Amino acid sequence: MQTGRVHSAFHPGVSAPPSPRSKIMVGSNQPSARPLSPHLQIYRFEINMMMSILHRISGAALYFGTILLALWLLAAAMGPNYLAVANAAWSSWLGRVVLLGFTWALMLHATGGVRHLIWDTGRALDIASVNRLCWITLILSVVLTIAVWAIGYWVKGAL
Repeated sequence: MQTGRVHSAFHPGVSAPPSPRSKIMVGSNQPSARPLSPHLQIYRFEINMMMSILHRISGAALYFGTILLALWLLAAAMGPNYLAVANAAWSSWLGRVVLLGFTWALMLHATGGVRHLIWDTGRALDIASVNRLCWITLILSVVLTIAVWAIGYWVKGAL
């Protein structure tokens, strides 16, 4: 290897020319002159950022909710006494809040999946369309959640 050249770890035996910054950075305690990576303070919070974050959170919530669903099915398989305890837990105000959250996470994740499917076809990729699809996804997930709960109460005879 030649002196003053940087060895490439990805291509053994190939040297790359040293960068002008390598002299400053090696063995120096001086701060770098290059700009730092962009941070949240310079980004304007946009609907597509929020929907990306919510899509990930809803996916994680679905894992948690699936475990709770499996526990309910286990209680049903263990007998009527266990099922009564599980149903009492789900019928409490806290249980209903968890079920409402699970339903919304499911609807948000499903409509977000359809949004991504549309994007995968190469459609609606301009900023205005992206923002419009994000708002449609958010609103539709709330509407579908309300519809599922209304149908559930209607079937139960509570409406």
